[in-house]
Amino acid sequence: MEEAIRVEARDGWRRLTLNRPDRMNALDEPAIEALLAALADAGADASCRALLITGAGRGFCAGADLSMVIPGTDLGELIDRAWNPLARALQALPMPTVCAVNGVAAGAGASLALGCDIVLAARSASFIQAFARIGLVPDCGGTHHLPRLIGEARARAVTLLADPIQAGQAEAWGLIWRAVDDAMLMEQAEALTARLAAGPTQAYRLARHAIAAAAGNTLDRQLEVERDAQRRAGATPDFVEGVRAFREKRPPRFTGRPA
Repeated sequence: MEEAIRVEARDGWRRLTLNRPDRMNALDEPAIEALLAALADAGADASCRALLITGAGRGFCAGADLSMVIPGTDLGELIDRAWNPLARALQALPMPTVCAVNGVAAGAGASLALGCDIVLAARSASFIQAFARIGLVPDCGGTHHLPRLIGEARARAVTLLADPIQAGQAEAWGLIWRAVDDAMLMEQAEALTARLAAGPTQAYRLARHAIAAAAGNTLDRQLEVERDAQRRAGATPDFVEGVRAFREKRPPRFTGRPA
């Protein structure tokens, strides 16, 4: 029996593939546990400086396997046990994340994709907040990501109407970074991940955290966040290398090491 999450190590980065194609990569609790373990393992590996997440088969992720969502049970307890840890683990990773959405991303599957730093989608792919179709509300960070990415008006509409958003529309709205031709998706996603893996990992981490904090901060508070982040970035070997490379008119050779 194949593993629910397939992990492939590359040069400086890893590719995680949701691997339940017969279920459109819908996640049950064992699959979520396997994904959490894969994220933790990548985060603990100093040689892993970027992460690519995608799905096997014709879909990215159909969200929760409905065997998990049983009427009459405490769904809040399920959220605390499974989906909230997944959303937090993704945000806490010390390296940038890329998501290659190769097909439908529905429900928590859409939330999982939007929790990544950079999202590429095949033009045939779509995003759908399908929760209202079964009388539920978005989870796995969906209500956090949507209004920040596309504004409250669109977030309310896509949540309440539960209509699919095609990849091209998602790009136009700013829900994702880019829609690409289906045949080019993995090539572009892998090239982007490799590029990030060769970059200044600590600066990326600090910038990601600063951007995430911005929505809840005043300008004065955000200026303090930027100051503190810049102080830490300026103490890293990659800053020294970046300046040296600029002066020597050559590409920098970043290591991603902390100060």
